[in-house]
Amino acid sequence: MMSPSALPQFFSVISNRLIECGDEVRRVFHGRGRCYDGLEQITADWLGQGVLQIAVFKEAEPAFYIALNEQVQAFVQSDVWKQVGGKTVSVQHRDREGAETETLVGEMPMQINVVENTLTYKLDLGKRQNNGLFLDMRLGRQWVKDHAQGKRVLNLFAYTCGFSVAAIEGGAEKVVNLDMAKSSLSRGRENHQLNQHDMSKVSFLGHELFKSWGKVKKFGPYDLVIIDPPSFQKGSFVLTKDYAKILRKLPELVAEGGDVLACVNSPDVLPSFLTEQMAELAPAFLFESRLENPPEFEDIDTDSALKVLHFKHS
Repeated sequence: MMSPSALPQFFSVISNRLIECGDEVRRVFHGRGRCYDGLEQITADWLGQGVLQIAVFKEAEPAFYIALNEQVQAFVQSDVWKQVGGKTVSVQHRDREGAETETLVGEMPMQINVVENTLTYKLDLGKRQNNGLFLDMRLGRQWVKDHAQGKRVLNLFAYTCGFSVAAIEGGAEKVVNLDMAKSSLSRGRENHQLNQHDMSKVSFLGHELFKSWGKVKKFGPYDLVIIDPPSFQKGSFVLTKDYAKILRKLPELVAEGGDVLACVNSPDVLPSFLTEQMAELAPAFLFESRLENPPEFEDIDTDSALKVLHFKHS
């Protein structure tokens, strides 16, 4: 149960982290990691340009919202808020239909260009649950940027192409993005253009993966394959059932010595799900390491948090 008496800690943590962010997008409070009693269903993201976006994931008692609003109004009078150039505070109700968003302070832009690790991404605000960039994958994108030089990259379930942007910035020779949502790929194209990338190095395939292996293989073999699927996508993907179909194809897709970054973001699926299935279905791919998650995404149980595992084709 979310507790109004816990909110001073919420604003204390945010105050400490905002100073470190500068104008870069960052999670500044992560209650969903269950490290803060009474705040398990609330998060806060600093988007830069003076915008703080709070999200509530489960309906709380009316007293909680009253206290949250009152303490937001007090917070925006603080020296920290003035120091970081704060302008806008919104609350997104992720548990309500349409992910209703209300603006408590200032004016919320419908779109905003945010900066992460010096790269720019366009986000939509107040329209849908996911704004276009998953902040817990910050270190994953950095890893791809650091390991992409001269490589041919396949980005499966590309969404808005954050991995692709990082790869091209890191010197990738070619990136192929596949996602069945053409609107997400269009945003991915915009993200590349925002970073002045050479678009001849980037391809966008708006297809359902399991009907498109021929198109995917045509651009291979790849030196790096990134698999970052949704846990569940009605009618097209169920993680626990369909991940295996991808792993079986890896020997055909990945060049010898190539890398695979396999991701799972379901709290109910353990890292062993990936290591065991890889050993069974693609034994030539050896587990190298699990990437760290950003420290701001603290979690009482690391197995419940985002899992990003690196494998190498031996």
